[in-house]
Amino acid sequence: MNKVKVPTEKGNARILGLLGQLEKISLESTLQDVENARHITSKLLHLVQTQAFPFSVLQTSERTKKDITAKGSTGMEVILSTLENTHDLQTTLNILNILNELVSVGGGRRCGVLVSKGGSQILLQLLFSASKDSPPNEEVMVQLHSILAKIGPKDKKFGVKARINGALGITLSLVKQNLQNSKLILPCLQLLRVYSSNSVNAVSLGKNGVVELIFKIIGPFNKKNTSLIKVSLDTLAALLKSKTNARRSVDRGYLPVLLTIYIDWHRHDSRHRHMLIRKGILTCIKNITGIKLGRKAFVDAEGMKVLYSTSQDCLSVRTLDPLVNISSLIMRKCFPKNRLPIPTIKSVYHFQLPIIPTSGPVAQLYNLAPEVDDVVDESDDTDDTELETDNENEDEEKDENKKNDDIETDINKLKPVHELGRPTEELEVYKQFFPELSEDFQAYNHSEENHASASMSDVQRPEPIIVPTAGEEQPSKRKVLKVSESNTPESQQILPNVYQGAAQDHKLPTLIGLQNKQQSRNSVNSWYSKQNGHTSSQCLNNEIAKGLDDMSLHCNNASDDVKCWNSRCVSGTENKPSFLTLGETCSKTCQQLSGCGKSLFVSSFGQPPSWQQVGTQLGQLCCSGIDTDAEDESSISSEEPGISELPEPGTLQPLHDCDLYVEIVKKTKSVPEYSEVAYPDYFGHIPPPFKEHLIERPYGVQRTKIFQDIERLIHANDIIDKIVYDLDFLSYPTPEDGETLRFNSQFESGNLRKAIQVRKFEYDLILNSDINSNHHHQWFYFEVSGMRNAVPYRFNIINCEKSNSQFNYGMHPIMYSVQEAMLGRPQWIRTGTDICYYKNHFSRSSIAAGGLKGKSYYTLTFTMNFTHKDDVCYFAYHYPYTYSTLQMHIQKLEALHDPQQIYFRQDSICETLGGNPCPVLTITSVPESKSWEDLYQFRNRPYIFLTSRVHPGESNSSWVMKGTLEFLMSNNLAAQNLRDSYIFKIVPMLNPDGVINGSHRCSLSGEDLNRQWLTPNLELHPTIYHTKGLLQYLASIQHTPLVFCDYHGHSRKKNVFMYGCSIKETVWQTDVSASSCDLQEDLGYRTLPKVLNQIAPAFCMSSCSFVVEKSKESTARVVVWREIGVTRSYTMESTYCGCDQGKYKGQQIGTRELEEMGAKFCIGLLRLKRLTSVECRLPHGLLDVENDLIDTRCNVTSPTTQVLDVDEPRCLEEIDYSAESSDEQDVDLNETADFDTQYFDPNTQEEQLSDSDIPKRDFFL
Repeated sequence: MNKVKVPTEKGNARILGLLGQLEKISLESTLQDVENARHITSKLLHLVQTQAFPFSVLQTSERTKKDITAKGSTGMEVILSTLENTHDLQTTLNILNILNELVSVGGGRRCGVLVSKGGSQILLQLLFSASKDSPPNEEVMVQLHSILAKIGPKDKKFGVKARINGALGITLSLVKQNLQNSKLILPCLQLLRVYSSNSVNAVSLGKNGVVELIFKIIGPFNKKNTSLIKVSLDTLAALLKSKTNARRSVDRGYLPVLLTIYIDWHRHDSRHRHMLIRKGILTCIKNITGIKLGRKAFVDAEGMKVLYSTSQDCLSVRTLDPLVNISSLIMRKCFPKNRLPIPTIKSVYHFQLPIIPTSGPVAQLYNLAPEVDDVVDESDDTDDTELETDNENEDEEKDENKKNDDIETDINKLKPVHELGRPTEELEVYKQFFPELSEDFQAYNHSEENHASASMSDVQRPEPIIVPTAGEEQPSKRKVLKVSESNTPESQQILPNVYQGAAQDHKLPTLIGLQNKQQSRNSVNSWYSKQNGHTSSQCLNNEIAKGLDDMSLHCNNASDDVKCWNSRCVSGTENKPSFLTLGETCSKTCQQLSGCGKSLFVSSFGQPPSWQQVGTQLGQLCCSGIDTDAEDESSISSEEPGISELPEPGTLQPLHDCDLYVEIVKKTKSVPEYSEVAYPDYFGHIPPPFKEHLIERPYGVQRTKIFQDIERLIHANDIIDKIVYDLDFLSYPTPEDGETLRFNSQFESGNLRKAIQVRKFEYDLILNSDINSNHHHQWFYFEVSGMRNAVPYRFNIINCEKSNSQFNYGMHPIMYSVQEAMLGRPQWIRTGTDICYYKNHFSRSSIAAGGLKGKSYYTLTFTMNFTHKDDVCYFAYHYPYTYSTLQMHIQKLEALHDPQQIYFRQDSICETLGGNPCPVLTITSVPESKSWEDLYQFRNRPYIFLTSRVHPGESNSSWVMKGTLEFLMSNNLAAQNLRDSYIFKIVPMLNPDGVINGSHRCSLSGEDLNRQWLTPNLELHPTIYHTKGLLQYLASIQHTPLVFCDYHGHSRKKNVFMYGCSIKETVWQTDVSASSCDLQEDLGYRTLPKVLNQIAPAFCMSSCSFVVEKSKESTARVVVWREIGVTRSYTMESTYCGCDQGKYKGQQIGTRELEEMGAKFCIGLLRLKRLTSVECRLPHGLLDVENDLIDTRCNVTSPTTQVLDVDEPRCLEEIDYSAESSDEQDVDLNETADFDTQYFDPNTQEEQLSDSDIPKRDFFL
């Protein structure tokens, strides 16, 4: 006999002795020992019982329980062995009572111990043997069912074990025979609920009449047996998770019965003491409506009206929120699916491709028959299919393996191939883009004298813009800035009166000041209203729209006395060059910077100064409040900056030229052939002087919005349903009633397809698909006019596709007010209230959902109170940065740089499908002399290759690139050092056509260009084909870039971060038993991200990932790493939203921060140079990759559809992006929530099924 083991502590001797005696009796099993067994088990029961004892006895009881189930103790085995071997009823009852006490309240861990010792199987066998008694002993059955109901959820195989041992029939038979015996059927029903967690068991029980049986127990309001009713409803809810049982319930008419019972309990439970019963009824209804037949039955029974009215009664009681949330979820599921009110999901605009792909979504689009209705898919209307599986753990196993399915595990595919893919002779065509490698600089004069005499007068400057009137028109017929090539009569070349008054009163550009600089920014609107004390503002309020109606942009020459309304011209009478000395307007910031004393060229009409006067201060970012001097760590101030005065608009926009912009727009080719210019793009943008914080979503806002949507079905007569803007029918009349908003998106980068007025101050908006595509709805940019002030307008963008958005986590849309710009504040601001993003009732066809059926669109909704009446405002997903803006900035950079110091070259790498040139820039410094040594150093500088904007909707990447370009062209000492050290080859916009035409992700080919790098097609993907050719040429001449970085935007995460490529880190994230210790890998790929983490406030190293995924094998980052051999090949992702760490924690990101990131990237390259040039002195922490890896595995998965194909992995940070309840998880995102238990207080949860899905750690006050 083995000696009984119990932890040897004081007071355990008695337990040890009793267990030893019990084990001896169990082994010998003699008749004379039956009484001893009863006596010993009775004593053990006395020791573990806790009821009605004083506190000291309770402590003894808990200690006894702990000793029996402690690790290393054999007490549980002895007790179970005795139970298995004894045939004495009293001994059996004693042991069952002991086990029941062990697994009672607080016995969760002890349940696990009992299962691990084989307790489930022993108890199920005892249940089977006890059921043979006639009649079965009631007390034994009660105890057995009670114990099994508690330990069943801890045993993953419990459902299978119960079915094999025949336990399902035994329990069901007991319930049928004892409906009036609540003591017995209560634990039986609890065990039936556990059985039903196995889908096969649930179907079996349903076929044997359990559902009908439970409906005999539940009923109208009754204060008796409420515990039994509650357990019955929980059991019924578990059974109805099976589609077979749900269908059976619908067929037998149980859904109207449940609604009737719910109404009765709702009416009589006035003191809300039985909320759990009401919740149980709703849960049963929710599970029935999980099938299409159930949803139809719910609507036919007027369930929408029932739950809507009862929910309204519950809104005032916070404790009833669970009822409101479940009701909301049911109504959302049962809301009849509607088709989008558009003729086709394809783009309004058509572009004929030179060749049609043979496969893929574009080929499917072209092969679709014209008569096919691609908005609604008939296959979505088929009834639900039933699929029950015997292996209940199969899904869990799949989920466990799913995490790593997309991670590349083939070592051969991870290793560099070192193959160019194209013959060297073919690559010679790209030699023309690298003249710097053969330049002898004979034409350059390196003497100081000639350098001083160089002048900007050689640079051709565009003529000033003329703003004539177009004659008197009706105020209702609006136009925006028209781009026209025709000549205008001289008599019409005058400024409209409204703008003359504004120019005289405000003298734009002007310094923006505040009446009270110490005041905090409570709201943007309140701050703006304090600026409107000017006399002319009243005139602007009434006539701004009319003034814009008359504004046309012509290319006529201006007379000397015409006033030019742009950021450079103050008045027509003053013709002297105007210079800005940075030290005078931003001395506080300039104290942090080196070399900020030179003047920046910001001139009106007149001859520009010499190059000496101009300097190379162009890229200095101090005026925007950006600290570029990363070498001085002390320059980062810890003070909280408030609202400060801004320099003149021209100061902050040295690269913006309204005249030049219009001239460039005229040459830009778009598929819709745009003839209008959006005012924000014409006048430019200045970052606001205040912080824009992440917002906290108000309590219940999503629920409120959903109920307002449900009201459309219940009160259909209250809906206006009036089309006010429609690109499909441009001849549709423009509203002229003075009460309806006017919309427009027919300008560069604009995207709005249709606007429908649903209520007086509410509009549904539909976005246009990418050209040659039928999805990708995220980017929007449109104009609104004709508004009232101080009236809440609600805007609903109803055809979003991603299953969640950062709009649920503190992000605002942005708005640009023309009136504010006229008052000296030309800026995009974060704005809007009641912002949320949720699944709506518009169905997506399988054609639009990448083959998936039953998918829904999502709604982004926000409310806007306009400050000014009859203003013209623009809304956008993110800060717009058009192709014409890029071309303007490049020309200004080229015009304002010093060619004797900076080697700057612009080439067109190719023409896009739309006929627009794709620029490639070369930036470095001119060699110090023409000597052989200096020329050799120049030609052997390492290359840094940068690209951006492959996805048109990621405008934040262009702002980062703008910061990079301005810094590289500045006279900052770090910038000079960078130019001396590297040659920068930059393609700042890889997808010009997509940007121009307002697409979100694709080019005119209808394909994601960042998935074409493996085998780009010359005719369909020319920018990718030739950019890859540049890289291949560099590799062929042994000039492989030191760093390649592709700038992107990220819609699902905060901060700025990088993705890189590592063989070892990829293998470490998988379960593949690869001998990674044999892999040789340069660990330098981590250096640059770590440097950026130290110097860039918005950068977050913990969000970086260096894992290579199968679905990303055709992206720029992976192809350049594997084929070109660039170890430091990155994608740098910038958030659309804001930051949750560092200096900008809790703030939304703006253009100032994005441009700063571009400058900090350059500083990081400078530090990278220092670190890589002395490898032996590398700090240990920078390359200690193994100690620095995050322990958790990368939860990345393969994209499930073409629609929601995320560009890059979702990093190691786990965020719950579900806008639905836990059982409504969308298959598009395989994210998992990682909540701390401290956040699961049921009294503080906001809305369990809708609003409160926002994790606390991703939300800021």
